[in-house]
Amino acid sequence: TLAFTLAETLIVMGIIGVVAALTLPNLNSSTGEKEKVAKVKKFYSEFSDAFGRAEAVYGPVDEWFANDTTDADKRKRFADRLTEFMKLSKSCQTGTGCFTSGNTKRFRPEVPGGTYNYDGVTSYYKYVLADGMSLGFMDGSGASDILGAVVIDIDGPNHGGYTLGKDVFIMSITKDGTLKSWSDPSYYFDDLRDDCFENGEQCTGWIMATGNMDYLKADSHGKCPDGKTILDYTTNTTCK
Repeated sequence: TLAFTLAETLIVMGIIGVVAALTLPNLNSSTGEKEKVAKVKKFYSEFSDAFGRAEAVYGPVDEWFANDTTDADKRKRFADRLTEFMKLSKSCQTGTGCFTSGNTKRFRPEVPGGTYNYDGVTSYYKYVLADGMSLGFMDGSGASDILGAVVIDIDGPNHGGYTLGKDVFIMSITKDGTLKSWSDPSYYFDDLRDDCFENGEQCTGWIMATGNMDYLKADSHGKCPDGKTILDYTTNTTCK
C-alpha cells in the first residue's frame, strides 16, 4: 500500500507551519481592524439616534442654549441632553476615570507633538458607555457651522493602545447635529490626509468613507506598500 513516510509527513507539517506563521498575523490584523471599523460606525449610528431623540424632546438644538451664558454651560447642557438617550455605565462629568490616564499615543511615533490627556481635561464632560467605550464632549473647532466635538476610545479606559487613529477617534458635531466634518469624505481631504496619515487625529473621516483602516498600511503620504498605490477617497480606497 501507498503511504507517507515519517519524513514526508514532517516536511508537509513544516510547510503548513511556515504558511500559517506568515498568514495568521495578517489575518488577525485584518480581523482586528474590521472590528474597530464596526465599533466606530456603531457609535456614529447610536450618537445620531440619540441626537434625534433629544431634539424630539427638547426641540431644535439651536434653542437648547437660550439661558446659557458660557461655553461651559452650553457644553454641559449638550452633554447632559445627549447622554440622556445613550446607555451609560459610568459618568465622570469633568472628573477623571472615564478615559485612560495620561497622554494618547501616535501610530507614527516619529511624528512629534499632538498627543492629548483627555482624562485630565477638566473642561470636557466624560462618560463610559454601556458597551465599554469612552466618550468625551469637547470644544468645537471654532468654525461657524461646528457645534462641538466628541472623542471616543473604542477600547474604553485603561484598555488597548490609547492611540490616535487606532482606538481613539475624534468627530466634529455640526449645528444640525450630524457627525459631519471630520466624518465627511468631502471635508478637506488634503487636511484629512495630513492629519490622519501623518498623526492619526482625523482618521474618522477615512473610516466612514472607506470602511477600512488602510492608512495604517500606507506611509505618511498615503503611499501603499506596493510603492504605486496612493490612497484617496475616490479611486484608491484600499492598499489591497
